[in-house]
Amino acid sequence: MRSLDVQVLARVVDWLQSGTRVWLCTIVDTWGSSPRPIGSMLAVNAAGQWAGSVSGGCLEEDLIRRFTEEAPETAAPSFVDYGVTDADKSHFQLPCGGQIRLLIEPLSGDVATAHMVELVERLERREPVTRVLSLSGAAPVLQAATLAPGVLQEGSSIYHTLGPRTRMLLIGAGEVSRFIARFAAAADFDVTVCEPRETFLNGWDEPGIETLQVLPDDLIRKSFHDRYCAILALAHDPRVDDMALLEAFRSSAFYIGAMGSQRTSAARRERLFQLGVDRNAMTRLHAPIGFNIGSKTPAEIAISAMAQVVAERYRLLVRNVPRPT
Repeated sequence: MRSLDVQVLARVVDWLQSGTRVWLCTIVDTWGSSPRPIGSMLAVNAAGQWAGSVSGGCLEEDLIRRFTEEAPETAAPSFVDYGVTDADKSHFQLPCGGQIRLLIEPLSGDVATAHMVELVERLERREPVTRVLSLSGAAPVLQAATLAPGVLQEGSSIYHTLGPRTRMLLIGAGEVSRFIARFAAAADFDVTVCEPRETFLNGWDEPGIETLQVLPDDLIRKSFHDRYCAILALAHDPRVDDMALLEAFRSSAFYIGAMGSQRTSAARRERLFQLGVDRNAMTRLHAPIGFNIGSKTPAEIAISAMAQVVAERYRLLVRNVPRPT
């Protein structure tokens, strides 16, 4: 399943390939409260079709009207501010007096189409990518990402960095996995359940969630090793969980967690030390998994775990990195 960003960009590709003019609107800055984060995108074509979102709906209507009724002819990217004047705040009902700055990028022709096709392809290969846009109207270029996902302006250049969809691997097909899978899918994670035990697979039926009967270490090594992955050991079986954790420590996963009590977590750490895991690697392990909210039921445990994973994903997406040179 594609990430929300890639879904928007893929629609842009479809429209451009059909010869339809497109405007890509990207949030480049916000002040005060904002319903969507910086980097969020809305695409509108000349027929009034749209994909994505930059607000709760109030700005989308104005943007669609703007491009279908007024259809600006400029080929260069430009900025549009909302919520600056009192009339804006009243008309568009921006929350809490917030302000939003949008980059409006007109797209048409073969060069723009080829650029967007390559962008979608690289994101689907799980490559973080930075689009470098010039306010002068020069053709945008793609480069390997050196920035955190988001938008940065340096002079007349705009750097929009997009990362691949975050993935989640759940080890073990139990009730906690069932609830985490549902919550994670709603939070735009690409979720896979790994369950090598036939007995547990017989009771698992969660529509829309990829489920694989393979050894977890092999799966991590093959598909869940980059820094956009979260790995959660939930099998409650050391023969399965420990095997997964050993390989997870060798990966660049942004989150590694294991379910269990304080006592079982301490015993797990001791086993992993004996298996050669060093103390620096062990600091990456969240065990017991999740925030301490007094959770007892599978749904409550899933809520505490998801809150922690989402918090770590936020840290991943806003990390401090060098500016482009």
